[in-house]
Amino acid sequence: MPEEAGGSQLLTVVILLGAAVIAVPIFRRLGLGSVLGYLAAGLAIGPFGFKVFHDAGEVIHVAEFGVVMLLFLIGLEMKPARLWALRREIFGLGTLQVAGAGAILTAAGILIGIPPIPAFIGSLGFVLTSTAIVLRILEDQGETNSPAGQKIVSILLLEDLAIVPLLAVVAFLAPTMVTETHGIGGWIGIAVALLGVAAVWFAGRFALNPIFRILAASRTREIMTAAALLVVLGAALAAEAGGLSMAMGAFLAGVLLSESTFRHQLEADIEPFRGLLLGLFFLGVGMSLDLGVIATSWPFILLLVTVFMLLKAGTIYLVARLLRSDHHEATQRALLMAQGGEFAFVLYTASADVGLLDPALLAQMNAAVIISMAITPLATLALPFLAPAPPESTDGLERAEGLKGTVLLIGFGRFGQVVSQVLLARGIEVTIIDSSPEMIRSASRFGFKIFYGDGTRLDVLRTAGAGSAKLIAVAVDKKETANRIVELAKAEFPLAELYVRAYDRAHTLELYAEGVAYEIRETFESAIRFGEASLRGLGASPEEATAVAADIRRRDLERLEIQKVEGITGGRDRLIRQGPTPTPLTEPKHEGRPLNEETAVVATPMDEPPASDEGLEDTLPTPPPERAAEPAEERSEPRTPVS
Repeated sequence: MPEEAGGSQLLTVVILLGAAVIAVPIFRRLGLGSVLGYLAAGLAIGPFGFKVFHDAGEVIHVAEFGVVMLLFLIGLEMKPARLWALRREIFGLGTLQVAGAGAILTAAGILIGIPPIPAFIGSLGFVLTSTAIVLRILEDQGETNSPAGQKIVSILLLEDLAIVPLLAVVAFLAPTMVTETHGIGGWIGIAVALLGVAAVWFAGRFALNPIFRILAASRTREIMTAAALLVVLGAALAAEAGGLSMAMGAFLAGVLLSESTFRHQLEADIEPFRGLLLGLFFLGVGMSLDLGVIATSWPFILLLVTVFMLLKAGTIYLVARLLRSDHHEATQRALLMAQGGEFAFVLYTASADVGLLDPALLAQMNAAVIISMAITPLATLALPFLAPAPPESTDGLERAEGLKGTVLLIGFGRFGQVVSQVLLARGIEVTIIDSSPEMIRSASRFGFKIFYGDGTRLDVLRTAGAGSAKLIAVAVDKKETANRIVELAKAEFPLAELYVRAYDRAHTLELYAEGVAYEIRETFESAIRFGEASLRGLGASPEEATAVAADIRRRDLERLEIQKVEGITGGRDRLIRQGPTPTPLTEPKHEGRPLNEETAVVATPMDEPPASDEGLEDTLPTPPPERAAEPAEERSEPRTPVS
């Protein structure tokens, strides 16, 4: 029997992992996101799909620790000073959104026929957004730490905090017999919650760093991993004992450890568990979708989802606009947070346990929340159509008009900044334009005069002085943009020399075809210098390292000349590859000389007679004179150093 049980558990794990591995890449490939992939996989293998699993609750219960670990990692990024700076967003914006959406959804619930108290509970549960889904989408989009993302995180934290007073409200609203046993318990629960928070704060502030120093001294990696898990789960347990969500306890522990010297070690240890368990959580949510309830009550559930999501999204948008968020940010927040969340299940279950929700309404509301969670990843795809990202403001920027200069430098990123330093050091008059308002404002703080202008527009090039410039330096980072500028400059300003930053080898060949005066791949010379320094670091003499670098430059130039004729695949014989046949990195400066008659016989080709002692010197070719490596700057055709 134990063997059968063990095999069954192993099969369970294999099926869960297999479903995720198959579904998630497909959904990401379709542009639907990983969250929807997990939900679909859970529905397929759950009790209402292929019936591989019959109890989604067990999976969700274990996988909730993925949400806990996610909040812990977010807490590690939130130093106390930063969290204090977000206090207005958490308690101001968050409270206004929760209260406003709760009131409007309650009224809507009553209007569609739900009794007042169940409508109130249902709306408050739906107001609590899914932290796991929203944070995963923000993470996929790379916006967790953006200003808009930080506001969303702040609201989510307030909603996590709100579950405690909401559970107390449920206790007060319960029938008389239940209230007598649980009413006072609501206040006691709040007091215990505060004690739990205090315990987590005390441990994080005074105990954890000394403990981690002792464990680090043992130099045992697995003990540090175990300690990291202990911190997260211990904080979650303390919070849960106080009636708070486990996620809130983990977040608080993360904040307290955000300034610890062990922060990065903790983050590295927790990250693998977080990703796996969070995926399991979404699988469990997908399994929980009761298709039987949907089949029998689909008109009401559809009405519930539509009304609640639209009204909640509208309220979120209105609150965001009232607090001066732009249309794009407000729409993004509304689409991301229009769904219900995992804490709704907690609130609804607690309400059903005390008789405030009947089983049928409980199943319908749970189904509505799950459907809203599944819709959210799809809804976010509409953001570019509903609210395209606004162009950067150009207020206060000076546009390129009526300018003249010896050099017109287009692009003032990390490449253009270095180029400008070399030119300005010789007193050359340089006009600089860039299309990024943020870059221009940043450069102005360092005393640079940068003009706003799009170098791909002919009118901008004219007003920026391209017609009178001796040299146009194209330092933009996108090759498509560089090609467009080159095309315009060659056609309209043929007297100006074109010096261009190339993206890669293929771009170099394109620029050769356009006939630019000079081009250089943005990383080639730095990579050569890096390799040369590495050789010196490994013990090579400066002369040897320089000779190797010069040979690589020569090989690269020869390869480019071949590729002009044969295309990008030409000149492969000029590459130095790892292989079984050893070859010198550079050509020998002298021919080999035999040491005596015996070695001369061995070294002589088979079709030549061996040389005698007297005529040994006559059989050896005269060594050629030493040839210095050709400097990159002195090559003539093409007029590029090495690129």
